[in-house]
Amino acid sequence: MKRTHNLFLILLLSFILGDISLAEDDFRKRAHQKSHTGNTVEDVEAEVHFGKTIAARILGQFHVYDDEKLTRYVNLVGKSLAMNASRNDITFSFAVLDADFINAYSAPGGYVFITKGAIQAMQDEAELAAVLAHEVAHITEKHIVKEFKIKGKERSATAGLSQLLSSSQSSTTAIFSQAVDNAVKLLMNTGFKEKDEYESDEVAVMLLAATGYDPTALRRYLKRTRKLENKANKASTHKPTHPPTFERLSALKKTVKKNKLHKLKLPKGKIRFSKYAIK
Repeated sequence: MKRTHNLFLILLLSFILGDISLAEDDFRKRAHQKSHTGNTVEDVEAEVHFGKTIAARILGQFHVYDDEKLTRYVNLVGKSLAMNASRNDITFSFAVLDADFINAYSAPGGYVFITKGAIQAMQDEAELAAVLAHEVAHITEKHIVKEFKIKGKERSATAGLSQLLSSSQSSTTAIFSQAVDNAVKLLMNTGFKEKDEYESDEVAVMLLAATGYDPTALRRYLKRTRKLENKANKASTHKPTHPPTFERLSALKKTVKKNKLHKLKLPKGKIRFSKYAIK
């Protein structure tokens, strides 16, 4: 591997996993506050630590796509969305995985990953924002945090995890490691509960509109890539982790209409996206 490639990956991994210190600084400065989600400082610290470990596992399974400009672009789009999201107590980071299948993943604490295949299937920036917004929503709505009952130390996080996992082990490290294993399995194989997926779709649509993107972008992307996704996933050992696309399309259409977002004429960002599109 070339030296420049190594340097890029080191810097990128440092940026993604190193954001933990920035996030800790941010929420400690607001130690006297609670977000609308009811998080305490200790809750956020536990969430970020748990998510950082999951993110490391994901990066252990996939190579990061070696394109510094694209990575910066994806982070700019993602962080723009995060500014309008409901969590101001964590720092979001985004990375592109060098994988041809179509998917995206999110870990608690603000870590979002999207595959190269997913980006290649996109036509504009709004579609990129839509997929990232869906993953951001999983984090803001704390789907994994709730599933695995991740709490701050003062609320006996270890006991909660132990009970959840029905573990007889007394080692905190072993319990934590098993919880991470199960969370990675959820992301890579079993997928979120359907209600969590639909909630993330709905939040994503609202987040798109709030950030100034075409709110129909997620539906457009899913509708167009339905066949591509099936083909790409059949050739991959990684399973799709989202509900059937037909049901999602129907729910998205209802969400857009219910909130009268179909009347908005917000930009798609096709020209700007074309500058960074993967050839």
